[in-house]
Amino acid sequence: MNKRLAQFGQGLAMVALALIILVPIYWVLSAAFKNYVDVYGGRWLFTPTLDNFRKIMEPPYLIHLKFLNSLAVAVGTVVITMPLAVLAAYSFSRFQLRGEKTMMVIILATQFLPGIVIVLPYFLLFRDIGLYDNLFGLILVNISVVMPFAVWMMKGFIDNIPLDIEESALVDGATRWQVIWHHVLPIARPGLITAAVFGFILTWNDFNFSVILTSKDAVTLPVGMALFSAEEGDLWHLISATGVLVMIPMFLFASIIQKHLSTGTAGAVR
Repeated sequence: MNKRLAQFGQGLAMVALALIILVPIYWVLSAAFKNYVDVYGGRWLFTPTLDNFRKIMEPPYLIHLKFLNSLAVAVGTVVITMPLAVLAAYSFSRFQLRGEKTMMVIILATQFLPGIVIVLPYFLLFRDIGLYDNLFGLILVNISVVMPFAVWMMKGFIDNIPLDIEESALVDGATRWQVIWHHVLPIARPGLITAAVFGFILTWNDFNFSVILTSKDAVTLPVGMALFSAEEGDLWHLISATGVLVMIPMFLFASIIQKHLSTGTAGAVR
């Protein structure tokens, strides 16, 4: 009897958790295809429309340009960060460096700084050197956030790779670069993909840096969502349509990252 009650309670908790997660997602998805009246009327039955997606692409919103800005910043951040993070993680994992523990602690400590604390120095610097409202400036800022996370994650994966593999390759005449490219990276690929996806998501969802370091040309998608306001209030049907565009990459990458999170450590030991 107690076992059945425990199972019933566990099932009830799982259903409640699923509702907490899925109801807001359903609300956004449904509101994206509703008109203004249906959203504020709270109607469950409505006639779907694609007008919201057409409106957000038109002036003054031009969400498709902000989507491209977000994509450029996220991809640029990952492309620059991952090679540097792999080399740094490999150095920490394989070489005896002076002050290694201190450096790793400093790298980790940067993750405890709220973004709003460091954005003002970036604003003053970028204003003086001409990188304000510039996509490359946003990429540099996001690299400083993603890099420590990527280094720590990649170091964990590289630590699990047996040294015998590298030593055998070095004895056979391979250079250190060839060892990294042909032996370390293929085994650490799950960690590389996982770190890259997390870095993309962190950058894609960034609001604090973008809202302060941009004004017009480099405005990203999360900041663009703050533009949907009118005399009648917040335009939730347009906000929801933009939210769907924001969520699309998240759902795509979630399926990728789920696979590599479950097989990453095992793949590194094989």
